[in-house]
Amino acid sequence: MTEAPQARDASATAADASFAEITRRRRGRVRRYFFEHPRAMDLVVVLCYLLLALPTIIPSIIEGKWPAALLLVIIATVLYFRRRYPLQVVIAVALLEVSATILNPWGSNVSAGLWFALYAVAVARKRLFALVVFVAASLPLSLLYLFMWTSPSNMDNLQDVPENFHLINNIATSVTIMLSNLLATGIGISVRQRREHEAEIAAWAARTTQLGKVTERNRIAREMHDVVAHSLTVMISLSDGAAVVVKKDPERAGDVLNELSRTGRTALADMRRVLGVLRDDSGRPAPLAPLESGHNLAKLLDGFRTAGLPLHYAHTGPALPADPAFALTVYRIVQESLTNVLRYGRSLSRVDVQVTRNGDLVTIEVLDDGRGTRDAGVDSAGSLGTGQGIAGMRERAGIYAGTVNAGPGKRGGWTVHAELHWNGEKGEK
Repeated sequence: MTEAPQARDASATAADASFAEITRRRRGRVRRYFFEHPRAMDLVVVLCYLLLALPTIIPSIIEGKWPAALLLVIIATVLYFRRRYPLQVVIAVALLEVSATILNPWGSNVSAGLWFALYAVAVARKRLFALVVFVAASLPLSLLYLFMWTSPSNMDNLQDVPENFHLINNIATSVTIMLSNLLATGIGISVRQRREHEAEIAAWAARTTQLGKVTERNRIAREMHDVVAHSLTVMISLSDGAAVVVKKDPERAGDVLNELSRTGRTALADMRRVLGVLRDDSGRPAPLAPLESGHNLAKLLDGFRTAGLPLHYAHTGPALPADPAFALTVYRIVQESLTNVLRYGRSLSRVDVQVTRNGDLVTIEVLDDGRGTRDAGVDSAGSLGTGQGIAGMRERAGIYAGTVNAGPGKRGGWTVHAELHWNGEKGEK
């Protein structure tokens, strides 16, 4: 019951790992280092803030304004925890910034702490929430500067200062605070959106990988159905035939048993190749090439003849395309059709296999003149059929925009008519 979830988890993990490696290479060495060592990045943020605040801390210490310098150091310390507690940090920094500004209004670090704190909130929370926090955190400091009636200390000794200088300076400072904080919030929103986009791509890659694995499992299941159903049907017919003729014609019974052994060995080799997990005596992986090709069609027909089918084969038109996958499709359709004839047909006197190629169209027809329970649309009792044979043929034909029709023949018996469209040669040109 846990196999399917485990398969999905494995697929998702493989896809996530692949995409993560691509993203990791794209970041570059410096960004990759800080992404993989977030605490180092937090220390860099603290140092950057202290560097911005240093021109304010040193004069405050010299002038004896220890509380202002202490508040700036506290802000730097609080910023270290912005990644873990983004909302709490932005609240604390907003209050501390206001307090520090009251003690030293014209420091070099105006609103710098809010830049880092608002960025962290925008990365961690949704856009609307981040914008609301930006407004709430920026307004107190901005309004404080807007209604502040003091000027920078270096402006006290200047002559010819306009009457409205204080108002212009305060408005400019207030607007600068709002715009710089908005810029920091916008950068955080952009980073969050990029990370969400990367997560969506990673999820898409995981789904695509899972779909590919499901498709591959279906292909293996279809191949195993063809191999097992065909081989067991032929082997049962051969063993029944050998039991009948062993007393009358021991030499012919030996030939039948040899064919039985060959069919079993071929089926085992096919199963190994389908699974692709068994290894040969040399230790190398089992070959993963298509199981059969058009060159094995003659052996397939000989095996059915040995099993007792009165088989007649004809090929009209040019040779089949030299494409292993296409040849395998033709092979499997013929194999499944003849397996059904061997399994269900009764009183057979002739079975015709006709393969015709007319340009890009390849037609396969398998006709027999027997009778069986297929005419009633049901399987015979005790048969090995799974009911998926015709569906499997149609799936194979669908790969080449083809169709498969199966039903009672016009003159009795059963008919399978398949059409495949080959355009590989046109694609190459």
